[in-house]
Amino acid sequence: MPHELLYLSRADVEAVGVSMGEIISALETAFREHGEGRVEMPPKPGVHSRPDAFIHAMPAYIPALRAIGMKWVSGYPENAKRGLPYISGLLILNDDETGLPLAVMDCTWITAKRTGAASALSAKYLARPDSAVVGVLGCGVQGHSNVEALRELFPLTRVVAYDVSSEQAERYAADVREKWGLEVTIADEPRRAVSGCDIVVTAGPILRKPHATIKAGWLDQGAFASLVDFDSYWDGPALQEVDKFTTDDLPQFEHYREMGYFQFTPPVYATLGELVAGKKPGRENERERTIACNLGLAIDDMATAPIIYRRALEMGIGTRLPL
Repeated sequence: MPHELLYLSRADVEAVGVSMGEIISALETAFREHGEGRVEMPPKPGVHSRPDAFIHAMPAYIPALRAIGMKWVSGYPENAKRGLPYISGLLILNDDETGLPLAVMDCTWITAKRTGAASALSAKYLARPDSAVVGVLGCGVQGHSNVEALRELFPLTRVVAYDVSSEQAERYAADVREKWGLEVTIADEPRRAVSGCDIVVTAGPILRKPHATIKAGWLDQGAFASLVDFDSYWDGPALQEVDKFTTDDLPQFEHYREMGYFQFTPPVYATLGELVAGKKPGRENERERTIACNLGLAIDDMATAPIIYRRALEMGIGTRLPL
């Protein structure tokens, strides 16, 4: 009998309607399994055809979720000048018993949402529970996704937004006000989106050599920062001030360090999996400065994709293709 797989375009993936809350919950399960050593996920190999660009292969298996597959994702910072997305790619979801592909789906929406969800999950363990003011540096896709996810877990009231493009910041502010009814202040300089904020999200392009805009003394005591753009925004002395520096996967972090990233970061205190599994404590007092530098893992995608696949089948969304 011929095997068929389900193809889901970006519009199909979005139409399925998986909520941010569902994604955060799935990631919490995945990272608990990661912390207990029950997932298979090699460091992602990549190829690089342009400066600061990448195309990565990201395979993973999460037995507890019966989720196995791979994402093939690219990030090209110059795409904006061409009217193209920075992030693009495909995800293949396989059957864990037979290995046959079940679905091929666009990964752009998944990447955006699960990245924000990972920030929020880290914040659950590292930020103050009463955190209300978020500083966002980089008002693109991740500037939106991180605020959307943080709203699920924190009583947010205000966003302080900074972008090198004032027009981008204005569009972002209008969108956030309309979508979520939050107060938005546009910062005229980067420090205003860091100092005075309970949570800081840096979400610019990922650069091998940081532009190091954020300086020592900017991040308040008791604040939490999510480094979506790796350490691109951060000066070394600013990173050295933090009490707890975490990442989502230590082998992947060391792999990146060998490639030339993360040359001035402090020692890794814990992985997100260790925090979720209770193997190490998260925030222990209101004065700690904490950072999550999540690299974006294949388990994030493999935790999200099965939910989309099952929902698409239930709703009759997608195109059947012969293998």
